[in-house]
Amino acid sequence: MKIIGLLLVPLASMVVLWGVITAVTASESLELRQYKTLWKNLRHPAYELITEIQRERLASAKLLRGTGGRTDLATHRARTDTATGEFRRLSARSKDRSDEIRTQVEAVYTHLNRLDGIRGEIDAGLSDRLRAVEAYNSIIDALFSLHKRVALIDDIPIYEQSRVVIDMAYAKELLTREEAIALGPTTTAERRLFTQLVGNRRFLIDQALGELDPSLRDTQVSLIASPSYQRMRRMEDQIIAGAAPQGWLGTTDELAKAFDDAQLKASQMLSERAEPVSDAVMQRALLLAGTCFALMIVSIGFSLRMGNRLSKELGALRLAALEVAQERLPEVVAKLRKGETVEMPELSVASTTVEIDDVGQAFSTVQHTAVEAAVGQAQLRDGVGLVFRNLARRSQTLLHRQRIQLEDMQHRATDPEDLDDLFRLDHLTTRMRRHAEGLIILSGATPGRGWSRPVPLLDVARGAAAEVEDYRRVTVEPMPGKRLAGPIVGDVIHLVAELIENATVYSPPHTPVIVRGEETARGFVLEVEDRGLGMSPEHLAELNERLASPPEFDLADSDKLGLFVVSRLAARHDIRVTLRGSPYGGTTAIVLIPADHVADPEPETHVKEPARPMMRVVPRD
Repeated sequence: MKIIGLLLVPLASMVVLWGVITAVTASESLELRQYKTLWKNLRHPAYELITEIQRERLASAKLLRGTGGRTDLATHRARTDTATGEFRRLSARSKDRSDEIRTQVEAVYTHLNRLDGIRGEIDAGLSDRLRAVEAYNSIIDALFSLHKRVALIDDIPIYEQSRVVIDMAYAKELLTREEAIALGPTTTAERRLFTQLVGNRRFLIDQALGELDPSLRDTQVSLIASPSYQRMRRMEDQIIAGAAPQGWLGTTDELAKAFDDAQLKASQMLSERAEPVSDAVMQRALLLAGTCFALMIVSIGFSLRMGNRLSKELGALRLAALEVAQERLPEVVAKLRKGETVEMPELSVASTTVEIDDVGQAFSTVQHTAVEAAVGQAQLRDGVGLVFRNLARRSQTLLHRQRIQLEDMQHRATDPEDLDDLFRLDHLTTRMRRHAEGLIILSGATPGRGWSRPVPLLDVARGAAAEVEDYRRVTVEPMPGKRLAGPIVGDVIHLVAELIENATVYSPPHTPVIVRGEETARGFVLEVEDRGLGMSPEHLAELNERLASPPEFDLADSDKLGLFVVSRLAARHDIRVTLRGSPYGGTTAIVLIPADHVADPEPETHVKEPARPMMRVVPRD
């Protein structure tokens, strides 16, 4: 997974790069295609609305001059309302394309909402000719601002031509403003505004004609060069001079219609010109994206193939290493413990990578080294065990002879002091015998001490207490008459004696050690309780783990020989030994003897002599 993760970083970068390239190139094409959509939903309805507002403005100017009727004005207002509704309906489809377009469309809506107020002032006679014309002009200016905002496009040639066409359309708007102002005799303020309009219109036309493409310029040039346009220019000069030429309205109406046709044709040509450009951009985007995608697929396939091969080789190496660590070496160690001969096969990992092959060879070398070390350790352990057994057997022989002599001396002794000393020596000999048995247990052998018949567990507890140096502090409480199977009596006495001795050593000299026993559903329980300082929960958990799973004997851990002997004896007979805290602050050792080793009491009610009677020494006065 880590190899695949490393490969995914460059692959993910390639995918992101491919996505960015595709998105950028495709967005250019889609934006060009949106140009035509925006023309249908925004620019064309706006042109239609501008035309109707221009006609309503002219009809309102005629009414204010007294040359027009309200019926004609009402007709134009109705047509304006129809164009306004159509504009609102179509613009709602595309106004959310960007925040800028939405803002501009909302501004147009705001100006259109003022239309009723403008009409009301005109009908009530509260607005003069100049004010009414300026009010309509503000609405048309908002629509032309929308034109300029929508005309923005990434294709520079189309944008430049679209901007020039909008300027020509605004020149036509200035012409209709001139027409509305100069319907008759003009005031000084009207002539001043008229002069500004004429100058601005002529400047826009002269500038725009030089920037238009030939295909767009021909129509405009033929219009500017027409006799009607030249006649209008002469009339403009007359109006600026203060005259009121005849035929002004007819001439300007004709030219306004001609300008409308020219601008509509030019706008449609630009809209159609954007579509093939967008197709070319889309083809380029598809070609580039396809090439990048093919390269990306090849790179991903090659990377995944290499990563898969490395992953399989590393996986095989990992499985081989785990097999060595979890199966082969433990099996070898188990066989060596049993004294069997072991053969370790070579560790082979099929790989085409030199480094992985080297690691496999290194693991094979480590395997052989570990086996050799395990063999040496087993031989050393066997040698140490043999030494332990030899020393223990010799000590047992000497101690047995010593006990025979002590028993003979006890029978012949008559002096109480001498008898007391002999009992002390006999007790010391018993302890030495237990330590010798401990060496035999450490070596892996079984002590020879045993009983042929079951022994009461009370006698077993007393016998264990008798093998402890500080036996006077040990109190064995009465317990049920259950008996312990004879073959394991010696091991249980040894086990309990180790726990009692440990309790006496790690508790204050003036405190007692209590040994109690009771029958349970699973057998019989012996408890050894001291009143010492106790142990921490972590230390108790560690010791209980050792007691539950006896570890290999470590020569460096000689200060815990008693615990090791207890765990070995318990494991040998399936006895469970557990340590826990005592209510008195010390430690309680619980020995659970399985029911298989426990027999019912003898039918007789007489008291039997203990298997290992305790000798009570009466101190002298």
